[in-house]
Amino acid sequence: MQIVFMGTAELSCASLEKLARDDRFYVSAVVTQPDKPRGRELKRQPPPVKALAGKLRLPVLQPPRARDEKFIGELAALKPDLIVVVAYGHILPPTILDLPRHGCLNVHASLLPKYRGAAPIQWAIARGETETGVTIMKMDAGLDTGPLVSQCRTPIQPADNSATLHDRLARLGAELLVRTIPDFVAGRIQPQSQADHGATYAPKIKKEDGRIDWKLPAKTIMDRLRAFTPWPGAFTYLSGAPLASGAATPSAGSRESGTANAPKPQLLKIWKVEIVTQSGEPGTILSADKHGLVVAGGQDALRVLELQREGGRRMPITEFLAGHPLKAGERLG
Repeated sequence: MQIVFMGTAELSCASLEKLARDDRFYVSAVVTQPDKPRGRELKRQPPPVKALAGKLRLPVLQPPRARDEKFIGELAALKPDLIVVVAYGHILPPTILDLPRHGCLNVHASLLPKYRGAAPIQWAIARGETETGVTIMKMDAGLDTGPLVSQCRTPIQPADNSATLHDRLARLGAELLVRTIPDFVAGRIQPQSQADHGATYAPKIKKEDGRIDWKLPAKTIMDRLRAFTPWPGAFTYLSGAPLASGAATPSAGSRESGTANAPKPQLLKIWKVEIVTQSGEPGTILSADKHGLVVAGGQDALRVLELQREGGRRMPITEFLAGHPLKAGERLG
């Protein structure tokens, strides 16, 4: 069976490797996004799928856009029986969706119709779900709206964060994919339309999503911390809120020049917490001692066990407090 694989992110790699090492399938090409500048030196780096394709000695196509006419012509020349898409990063046009005789299958890291969109893993954790899974669907022109082909479920463990859940779902998706394809192409599976009832959306994660809103219940804050680890991380500020982005700096002669020398709010990245049954004004430090830094939420409080200063390293709270003493009544926000 001639398969073209389309993927870019790390989530794609397990499925590509599983297909490439299965004698029932022949991966005739791998399509991924162009190399992009990364790191401080902004050197162009290949996406994870391209790096893996190189190790597997598979031909790679990197069109600037999925709608590129030259690329569509190259794809048509391959005459694929099936296109498999996993975290590719672009919506495919009908000219590609209609190209393979068996259509296009997508591996999506949620139990569709819940969490359609770019970040299903993070939002499932952030919104307190106790279960998620992987869906294989036959793609249509919508955003994760195609008919369902197969699904598998997995619990979200209390210790899971987005990194651990990502790795488990990548593995489950790859295993489900190679089980599903033979039955799908043989007509033994009839795709089922998604129900509109219960459909939710998982938008792309922004850096500001990691900022802690202390008015939320402690359980919700902890879920968001797990969801946004490792990126963008859960963070807060000590001694007031940061200056708004784009705000003008007062001139020396202005009335507000006296505020220009005010201490800059200190960013703190929170790594590990536990819930405690204490209460207070949200964001207020209730205690800071060898047992941890206790901060009030909208309901209950969080004991911070590990954190990191901006530009510093991750450390236990006792080590942090030894060098940066805090006291009850100070505010985070």
